[in-house]
Amino acid sequence: MNIDHPWHFDPLGRTATTDREGHVRDMMEQFLFTNPGERVNRPDFGSGIQQLIFGPNSPELAAALQFTVQAGLQRWLGDVVEIQALTVESSDSTISVDISYRLAGSSDTRSETFTGGGAP
Repeated sequence: MNIDHPWHFDPLGRTATTDREGHVRDMMEQFLFTNPGERVNRPDFGSGIQQLIFGPNSPELAAALQFTVQAGLQRWLGDVVEIQALTVESSDSTISVDISYRLAGSSDTRSETFTGGGAP
């Protein structure tokens, strides 16, 4: 059973679940928007992207973040997903991460865009 993220109830009043594809997307989102040290039993889990939103914007920062995110996704989700392409774009106080990936055991390529930022 894959519990949907964020946690909520389904129309029948039970804990909402999701399929495998949705669960993998949820896990990627959790990795991206968790800061290292936030999880007690996994202190090195997370990308730290939220800490960089208000930092100085530069191509070097985006390149470093791209490398860090790709390495982290490989470490934490390498058994369920194969990253095909990953790009990080930073504009003002918004960071967008575009990921193309394949689920383990599948030949279908999927794409997701995750965006985090400050107040509009």
